[in-house]
Amino acid sequence: MRRISRFRLTDATPALVQFEDGYHVTGELLVISHHGGLLVLPQPVLQGSVAQLMFQTHRGPVIGTVEMLMPVTGTQQPFRFLAMADGDQRTLQTAFQSRLYRNIDEDERIEELRAMVAKWKPDPVRRYFVTKLVIAMLTLAGCLACALYRHLLPY
Repeated sequence: MRRISRFRLTDATPALVQFEDGYHVTGELLVISHHGGLLVLPQPVLQGSVAQLMFQTHRGPVIGTVEMLMPVTGTQQPFRFLAMADGDQRTLQTAFQSRLYRNIDEDERIEELRAMVAKWKPDPVRRYFVTKLVIAMLTLAGCLACALYRHLLPY
């Protein structure tokens, strides 16, 4: 199953979390996806709390109903979207497509490949024998091709 793309915001993105009782807290949006994201808050809010999240993209404002999830640090708290108006969904989708946000999954894959290449050190003895084997196989294939060609040519 393919994971939903997550986007790291390149600029500081202020966010407002407002609860039904009128309490509100401001923070910064770090990561966003179609299903949720990650906020930096002065202090975590109660896990399971439902609130309105408001933030501004370069394509316009977005407002959605969110559930606050278990904090991952003393200041970072993930959330998931429970509901969002169609217009806000379109605004968010347009912001994702603009490529101004960095796709975290692509960045992670690139970093993994870089790490693999940096760690890759082929064994010199194995490389020597593999090279000789490939040369021998190519030579044998060439000889077989010549013999087959001569056999098929009418003299």
